[in-house]
Amino acid sequence: MSLNGKKYVMLVEEDYNDLEVWYPVIRLREEGAGVMLLGREKGRTYTGKYGLSAVSDCTAADISADEIDGILIPGGWAPDMLRRDKGILDLVSRVNSQGKLVAAICHAGSVLVSAGILKGRKMTCFSSIIDDVVNAGASYFDREVVTDGNLITSRTPDDLPAFMREIIKRESR
Repeated sequence: MSLNGKKYVMLVEEDYNDLEVWYPVIRLREEGAGVMLLGREKGRTYTGKYGLSAVSDCTAADISADEIDGILIPGGWAPDMLRRDKGILDLVSRVNSQGKLVAAICHAGSVLVSAGILKGRKMTCFSSIIDDVVNAGASYFDREVVTDGNLITSRTPDDLPAFMREIIKRESR
């Protein structure tokens, strides 16, 4: 297993995209990584758009960027709430500034906008937030996955296989 000993957090919030949380969590765990679910409230059960549940292990206040190897942000409607949490935005910013993995899919790019980490970056995202990421200083590319250093982004659940291949390839080095 290529990611033994690595630790990641997956953000969760109400109405997350079920596939965009559980597919990456399962793939990372299959590769030997530890994955914690991070929500705005510890121990809360969050329900995905399609009915799957996720119980948060921790909050941003419980985790230091120094303790983890990266952060993953799903889409769905969850990013609209996640981007309002200063602790989450600070954690995303710190993980990014340390050059660790920041992976975002679909609407999750809006969290990156609010974290202020997109100026001069290359990325992709769901079509409805293209203007937001471009106005935040990113260059948008309509591709299934875009890697720009530690930042890995994808557009939709259809892109999950490419998204996870890039994440695992980067993190296995």
